[in-house]
Amino acid sequence: MDFLTLLQSVPLLLALAKGALPSVATLGMGLGQWVASLPPCRDFAFEATSYLVCEVDPKRYQVELFWKDPAGNPFQSLHNLHAAQQAAGRTMLFGINAGMYHPNLAPVGLYVEHGQEMADVKTGSGSGNFSLQPNGIFYMRDGKAAVRATRDFVKRRPSVDYATQSGPMLVIDGQLHPKFQADSTSRKTRDGVGVRKDGVAVFAISNGTVTFHAFARLFRDALGCDNALFLDGTISSLFAPAIGRNDDYWNLGPMIGVFRKNG
Repeated sequence: MDFLTLLQSVPLLLALAKGALPSVATLGMGLGQWVASLPPCRDFAFEATSYLVCEVDPKRYQVELFWKDPAGNPFQSLHNLHAAQQAAGRTMLFGINAGMYHPNLAPVGLYVEHGQEMADVKTGSGSGNFSLQPNGIFYMRDGKAAVRATRDFVKRRPSVDYATQSGPMLVIDGQLHPKFQADSTSRKTRDGVGVRKDGVAVFAISNGTVTFHAFARLFRDALGCDNALFLDGTISSLFAPAIGRNDDYWNLGPMIGVFRKNG
């Protein structure tokens, strides 16, 4: 076995050790292609809670938002989004839900795809997690990722390529959201996104239930994100078939897809 073959076998051995068997379809496409489809994700433990963490350097990976297919119908599930990208000849390394949405699957708050604003920013009061101020916006601009509190974003609004608004913010300029309580008993599956000082976007989803306070500490204290945004709770889902992660919640609204850049 040459060195390259051995090197390419390492992710497979790790996946097998974890029980994350590649599918028959994945095996059929060849080991090299499977290795190329591996997402930048890893298991991560913090304060006795298990997470899946995906660190995405925009210099190496393309981050895009998706809501509707070319026919104007919502994708509805990460499986559907993955299949559509495959049909278009693209390999989606992983997909994750991208924030809250209305019963008709329309985004709640700002939503931008390919520079086109498809839903307005929401700054008014309301109920639920989205309106637990400050909420915030995750966006991509000129190949760079950022998370900012909505009010700050609106005051100095940049032009963006992709954006999704959600809430609450988890971490704001290095501080935990002021309304989070360390002794909270509200525990749910949660997912979110933060951005480190080096520009790497960090997506995390809990494998069990966790409080807002603990989830925010994960981003600030363990993942090094000065700003981080909650995406959603109960419907939190991540799809990365190359590592055996196949969450299949139906009727999702906006979604994030991550792809390897060419070259």
